[in-house]
Amino acid sequence: MKTRIDTRFAELKSEGRPALVTFVMAGDPDHDTSLEIVRALPSAGSDLIEIGMPFSDPMADGPAIQAAGQRALKGGETLRKTLSLVREFRKGDKTTPVVLMGYYNPIYIMGVDVFLKRAKAAGVDGLIVVDLPPEADDELCIPAQASGINFIRLATPTTDDKRLPKVLNNTSGFVYYVSITGITGAAAPDPKIVAKSVAHIKAKTDLPIAVGFGVKTAEHAAAIGKGADGVVVGTAIVNAIEKSLGRKGEATAKSVKAVVKLVRELAKGVRSVKR
Repeated sequence: MKTRIDTRFAELKSEGRPALVTFVMAGDPDHDTSLEIVRALPSAGSDLIEIGMPFSDPMADGPAIQAAGQRALKGGETLRKTLSLVREFRKGDKTTPVVLMGYYNPIYIMGVDVFLKRAKAAGVDGLIVVDLPPEADDELCIPAQASGINFIRLATPTTDDKRLPKVLNNTSGFVYYVSITGITGAAAPDPKIVAKSVAHIKAKTDLPIAVGFGVKTAEHAAAIGKGADGVVVGTAIVNAIEKSLGRKGEATAKSVKAVVKLVRELAKGVRSVKR
């Protein structure tokens, strides 16, 4: 079953350039503003959108994304509201792939079958659930694939040749390569080392490889994009939102504009890469 993710990566391959994948936290700084931001991303140059599902104990997230999740939870964001955000976005955009990224606990509480049914109906194309290893594929991965939703797995610098086949098994849409060892936004990856690692994974799979964790500038995005099929930017976007907020942490007239400005710059960097 071909998804919007498959279609988008195939289009970009024919264009000869990598994808810009942008991450925002649902409900940050509030539900309506986050919907406005998501709606603005495609025209700013985002090719795929990752939407964070806020969770109280985000083990892989750095301080910026943790803070975004806390702002969202404080504002009353729930998994149900996040799915409604995707549904509202889909009313005006039928083609941009949307991936939900987060942790298993909120999905488990809602119930896997109920969640997948609602996610599919809302227009979700893929899932990244960072705390579900391949050994737990029966929990969510295989049911998601059966419902037509891609299950995207993370590979890291510590994923060795013994582990990699397990990571790639049942993965679809794309492989998310975590370019550094540690949490999101903690350090800047070395493009040469990343390119070598991506080439190693590409030898084992036909899936596109998108690289994230630590990509912050247009120049950096272009350098990483030379060796990858996609470049994921999250912390830099979340930081732009945080800097735009008012004294009490509320959205301002600058909030959406700040994200659009940054994403346009990043898109320019990614689009400068020609293969």
